[in-house]
Amino acid sequence: MITDENVITATQTWLKSVIIELGLCPFAKREFERGSIHFAIDRDTETENCLHHLMRECDRMDTDPGIETTLLIYAGAFACFDDYLDYLDLAENLLADQGYDGIYQLASFHPDYCFEGASKDDPANYTNRSPYPMLQLLRESSIEQAVAHFPNPENIPHANIELTRKLDEAANAEKSPVARLN
Repeated sequence: MITDENVITATQTWLKSVIIELGLCPFAKREFERGSIHFAIDRDTETENCLHHLMRECDRMDTDPGIETTLLIYAGAFACFDDYLDYLDLAENLLADQGYDGIYQLASFHPDYCFEGASKDDPANYTNRSPYPMLQLLRESSIEQAVAHFPNPENIPHANIELTRKLDEAANAEKSPVARLN
């Protein structure tokens, strides 16, 4: 079995080398360097127990203002992307039912992430692909503050999609026989 330390290390490596280094989230580097990202591992495989863990993480953020965001990493559940999407829907509904609308927001990541309507091999999917299924619990107030000082934050998703597609094109060009001749 992979240890919790290995799960966190893999997640931190992904966060640094993909999300931060590529600039997919322009706000991640600051929080990573400040140590305000909480990494929580859930090894449970029962959906109900995972939802309870999500609520405990909300409680943790309620009581610890030093945590800006939590990455809730599912090391044992939701390997199937469709099961993960079903869980994500339940998690979003639970946050709303518990009065967290406007307080916390969920971002979703999965090793097999695929945007609706996209092909599985579309490089754009890599913007949300991670080493493990996970939910990111973000403070809405922090998001509002961050985007208030960032030019055109609504363009971030489109820019990320363009970047991942360009990186894929460059990688494929390097592998092509024509590129090797130059």
